[in-house]
Order: sequence, then structure tokens, then C-alpha cells
Amino acid sequence: MTPIALTIAGSDSGGGAGIQADLKAMSALGVYGASVITAVTAQNTRAVTAVQGIDLPVIRAQIEAVLSDLDVKAVKIGMLATPEIIGVVAEGLQGFDGPIVLDPVMVAKSGDSLLQEDAVAALIERLLPMATVLTPNLPEAARLLGQPEAEGRAAMTAQGEALLALGAGAVLMKGGHAKGAVCEDLLISRDAPPLVLTARRVETQNTHGTGCTLSSSIAAELAKGADLSAAVVAAHGYLQAAIAAADDLKIGAGHGPVHHFHAQWPAHG
Repeated sequence: MTPIALTIAGSDSGGGAGIQADLKAMSALGVYGASVITAVTAQNTRAVTAVQGIDLPVIRAQIEAVLSDLDVKAVKIGMLATPEIIGVVAEGLQGFDGPIVLDPVMVAKSGDSLLQEDAVAALIERLLPMATVLTPNLPEAARLLGQPEAEGRAAMTAQGEALLALGAGAVLMKGGHAKGAVCEDLLISRDAPPLVLTARRVETQNTHGTGCTLSSSIAAELAKGADLSAAVVAAHGYLQAAIAAADDLKIGAGHGPVHHFHAQWPAHG
């Protein structure tokens, strides 16, 4: 049986993040990716210049079309933008009983906002309790909790536990925004000590789409039948290799994408 994962997210016209990154990562990991587009953005490696949400009935129809026909094993949720879109997605997934990876996309790599301020409460109320795992970076975790950004493992753990208390099944605190030569992520769950994942920081500006890529990679591994810890470890390794190979690509003048197909394409130098 072909493993299928569904991404519910926004479109990135530059191809480095959002729906495009999700489908690339899923494909690279041997999973068939289906999609529900929640918004269309005009963006490239330097900026987001326009954002248009998809009409709610069309979002609802996309979810129904996919789930009524495809045997989806895992869902990744990314950019949702507004409380109304969050509500439609939550309603559309009510009958889905597989794992859900929730990536609380708030700001693009360029610094442009992708989530309205009044949508944060809706995200917490409607989707956090549905999430098998929540994957915030440090600024996103801080915004969800109304706290300063965590500094150090103890603070990251505390914020992860606070997000667990809001209803998420598990929380992957992503430490890429912290300073230092080593990046540290923490998988925090209710039934096990925190799982610490470390990686050497790669000096590159080509990190567009890292959050989308990691969350969709976790969904892909879950769709293949991995348990959560194994899925996170595998996805973390895949992303680190994609970042390490990012400079093999020459895409745009700003924050270029990671190399989703580093294992399939020849190096271009």
C-alpha cells in the first residue's frame, strides 16, 4: 500500500516553503503527498509581497475531496492565517483518526507575518487539542504562550510542558533560532523524558522552508508507520542533510531553500 500524507498549508510561489516544500519533502521520503491549499502567497527568497486566503467553502471542499477518496495516514497542518480558516480545517478533520502534525506558522523567513493576531487564540482552542505533535520554533512557542523566548534547555522544556498543558499530544521545541554552534531540539511528551536532538549549525543563508520541511517530514514518516519518536529522529536527520546541501542549489538572491532532493539529485557545485 502506498503511504499517503496530506498537507494543509499555504502556497509559496517561490517554491521553498509551504505546500511546495511539503510535497517535495514527502516525495523525497517515498510518500505520496496530497494537498489542501489555504492561502496563496506572492513570495520569493526575499519577501512576501501579497497574501490571499482561499474561500472557506473551497478549503472545506478540498479536505472533503481528499479524505473521501485517499487513504490518508497522516496530516500536516501549516499556514492557516485567519480564525475562520482554522475553524474550517478543525471541522474538516473531525473524523480523521490518524496522526496530525501541527506547525504553527506565524512569520516567513523574510520577517513577514503569516498569521493574524486574532488567529492565535483560535489555533490554541481549536487545533492544539487535535495535534499529535506541535512543532513550534522558539518565537512561535513564545507567542503561543505570551512569554519571552526561551533561552536554554530548561526554559525550552518548561515552555514545551506548558504547551502540552494546552492540549497538544507532544511538542517538538525547535531550537534553530537560539545562538551557538550546535542547534538543539527537544521532543517533549507526557510519557517519556525529553528526547534531545542536536545538530551542528550549518553556516548558510539558504534556510527558507526549514520548519515546513521538518513538519512535513515527520508527517511522512508517520504515514509510513513510524512511531512519533522514530519519525522525529528520521525527519531531523533528513532536514539536517537538506540544510547541509542547501548551497548546492543557486535559487534567488535572499534566503534560498533547503535541498529537499539532496539524496536524489547530483551535486551542482
